[in-house]
Amino acid sequence: MVKLLRYLRGSAIICAILAPITMSLEVIMDLLQPTLMANIIDIGVANGDLSYVFNIGLKMIITAIISFVAGISCSFFASIAAMKMGENLRQGIFDKIQTLSFLEIDKFKTSSLITRLTNDVTQVQNMVLMGLRIMVRAPLLAIGGLFMAIRLSSKLSLILAVSIPIIIVSVAFILRKSMPLFKVAQEKLDKINIVMRESILGVRVIKSFTIEKNQEKIFNEVNSELMNNSIKSQNMNLVLWPIASLIMNLTVVAVLWIGGNMVNTGSIEVGKIMAFINYLMQIMNSIIMVIGISLNFSRAKASSDRINEVLNTESSIKDSKDSVEINNFDIEFKDVCFKYNKHSELVLENISFKAKQGEKIGIIGSTGCGKSSFVNLIPRLYDVTSGEVLIGGVNVKNIKLKDLRDNIGIVLQDSILFSGTIEDNLTFGNENADMKLMESSSKDAQAYEFIKSKEDTYKSIVEQRGKNLSGGQKQRLSIARTLIKNPKILIMDDSSSALDMATEAKLQDAINSRMKELTVITIAQRISGVMEADKIIVLNDGKISAMGTHDELLKNSEIYKSIAVSQLGEEVTSIV
Repeated sequence: MVKLLRYLRGSAIICAILAPITMSLEVIMDLLQPTLMANIIDIGVANGDLSYVFNIGLKMIITAIISFVAGISCSFFASIAAMKMGENLRQGIFDKIQTLSFLEIDKFKTSSLITRLTNDVTQVQNMVLMGLRIMVRAPLLAIGGLFMAIRLSSKLSLILAVSIPIIIVSVAFILRKSMPLFKVAQEKLDKINIVMRESILGVRVIKSFTIEKNQEKIFNEVNSELMNNSIKSQNMNLVLWPIASLIMNLTVVAVLWIGGNMVNTGSIEVGKIMAFINYLMQIMNSIIMVIGISLNFSRAKASSDRINEVLNTESSIKDSKDSVEINNFDIEFKDVCFKYNKHSELVLENISFKAKQGEKIGIIGSTGCGKSSFVNLIPRLYDVTSGEVLIGGVNVKNIKLKDLRDNIGIVLQDSILFSGTIEDNLTFGNENADMKLMESSSKDAQAYEFIKSKEDTYKSIVEQRGKNLSGGQKQRLSIARTLIKNPKILIMDDSSSALDMATEAKLQDAINSRMKELTVITIAQRISGVMEADKIIVLNDGKISAMGTHDELLKNSEIYKSIAVSQLGEEVTSIV
């Protein structure tokens, strides 16, 4: 929790200093009130001195006003400090997530990262807000009240020596039991986010299969788990309140009983008894405040641990200390093996091939044979398990990530667009792109016509994940976005699957004419997408089954031949 305080920066630090100062002033004013009241009773009322009563009463009013102003000021400064810290912390987590590799993001899971970025930060933010107010007020009020109570009567103060330790032990015991429960509650909240995210993103599938009841059942299960855990943790903590109230009431009774006897013997005045009870109430109230903030501390501690888990995670993919510049863009795989983590099986095994700069490489194979994993190794979205991936004769691990990825353009299998305008999405990787470049790239990507058909053309709104566009439109915009980046290596991961054959052919011709000097790697399910490539790689179960041109593979690869026959017909074999 303390580690996160480094996100108190700039004006937030000033506000975090001013909040305790103003709160201290409020506490001092509150501590003066019972003593002033005792003086009114024991001196002013006892002697019938109305002038004294008026003067002390005026002082009580002034201290109350000062206390009021100081309290509001403390709330104001504490709110600014907490909110700014929350802002900085969210930004810090977001920035950290951007540096993590796919391996770490897969480990945390998207839903959990969202929970940590929102709910967990809110818990910490609320803790800071309460801390700057209550964690300053409660100790000062307890210590000040205890000092003033002892000053009034050391004999009566012995009662507090019994009651306060009982409350402290109770708080410590219950907090020790409840803190693990709050961590589990956050994990249960992660599960709810997973189910919610899957249900919202997959709502079309759910409705088409009419399995709404099944999804409701799944959600009810995870929701009930969260409820049961929350009830258990809350019940554990709420026991503190009746314990504190019982001890406080018994302490008041003891003070009245012992204090009444002392008044009868003349060893203490009535006003001081009333003042002592007021200080007693202040001490007990401050302890109750500590109990309240302790409950929040349990939640915030669990949340801060989860946040620190993200912030302390180092990306497995980093820049090398001895980075080398790229001179050319030949690609070579040397006996590459890859698996997603140490517990999984090999996805790629003993992959070796070379591609000269400017060559067109096609990759084809059955679903799940490792095609996407293959191309993900080139821009270091994942690192190889063994072997080497070289660009221009340099291991990609020795090339700066920014330089490497600036020169590689990837059109992903899943066409992800962002909320905004078409122009925003097209210039996503090149903010300096002008209209001429956007139009030429849109034409090459076969997106120009449908963009121009829209009323606002390039200023047309794109909804979240491009849900107001068809699959083919999203793919074409994704391709145009990558072409605007003007990469040296273009990777197309089955990015034309939603296009008709004629549009796909136009797209291939445009890319070939535009990128004569550039290396293009195309993953395709349809053989028409790769048959014009200089070299076609046939993947099977994570291994290279065959490699060559279209004609060569028809002769030498039964896998490729069977794909070609299934898609193009038996007559394709007679052409060879």
